[in-house]
Amino acid sequence: MFRRVSVASPPADYTAALVEGPWRHEFVPANGARFHVAVAGPERSAGARPPLVLFLHGFPQFWWAWRHQLEALSDAGLRVAAMDLRGVGGSDKPPSGYDTPTRTRDVAGVVRSLGHDRAVVVGHSTGGAIAWSMATLQPAVTAGVAAVAAPHPARMHASFRQLLTPAAVRALAFYQVPTLPERQLVQGDLVDRVLAAGAARPLSPDAVARYRTVMRIPFAAHTAMESLRWTVRSSPRPDGRRYLSTVRRPVGVPALQVHGGADGFVRRELADADAAALARDFRFEVVDGAGHFLPEEAPDRLSEILLDWLRGTVVDATA
Repeated sequence: MFRRVSVASPPADYTAALVEGPWRHEFVPANGARFHVAVAGPERSAGARPPLVLFLHGFPQFWWAWRHQLEALSDAGLRVAAMDLRGVGGSDKPPSGYDTPTRTRDVAGVVRSLGHDRAVVVGHSTGGAIAWSMATLQPAVTAGVAAVAAPHPARMHASFRQLLTPAAVRALAFYQVPTLPERQLVQGDLVDRVLAAGAARPLSPDAVARYRTVMRIPFAAHTAMESLRWTVRSSPRPDGRRYLSTVRRPVGVPALQVHGGADGFVRRELADADAAALARDFRFEVVDGAGHFLPEEAPDRLSEILLDWLRGTVVDATA
């Protein structure tokens, strides 16, 4: 799966991440860095303040993975934003800070920079782990959590190997190798292969090409790998143990987890075990026939689930 394939790879710059559409691009300060955010929906006003719904992408994608949901939820009257996480797309790429606790501080800072006290945080895959972590690491700014293709990171009922498919375990092992995964992201076809391995059906060639291009922004491949390496390497270290201890606390906000029935990376059997144990107000949905990349593979169904959950719980509580 991880043989080296060389392809023509012209360099890209951060403007490749500024895809036009029914949203506006903003650059906001947070946690000592600058973050790119795509924002849509009603503006804040002196009167009613629509709740913010903030989307976090996974690997190997960037904010644009949420384009369908940005449009659907903003059309429904919600203020929405999708950010490029630290090290990705149009956001800053500092040499450190790719641990999950730091990234939750990034997200909290972005919420405040966008003029909100709290937000519903929606994350996909690795972004979903950050979303789950917001509930215990940044509770003051977190009004609700929705995780897509992302089990709760507590790992109380299952280890990585039990939760993940063999393809995902092999991929995480490969990502621990120095420099080679970065070269495959920039000069090879690793982006294509990751997307194909997780999805139940191929993503559009145009979408795959865009993800490949944005990964060629200088330093993006390395910083993407650093966040995945922290996830694996931190477990036996004091920082990892502190993190796991914190996220094993009860989730005190409404929580939604959505899983693809044909996810190529995360097993269905145990995907909801920790979230069901920790979240007091928990809803679990399975989208049959969809794989790991639900925002792309089943955009209408995912938007429908999110809107139904938001209207039934979080929106009323935060409006």
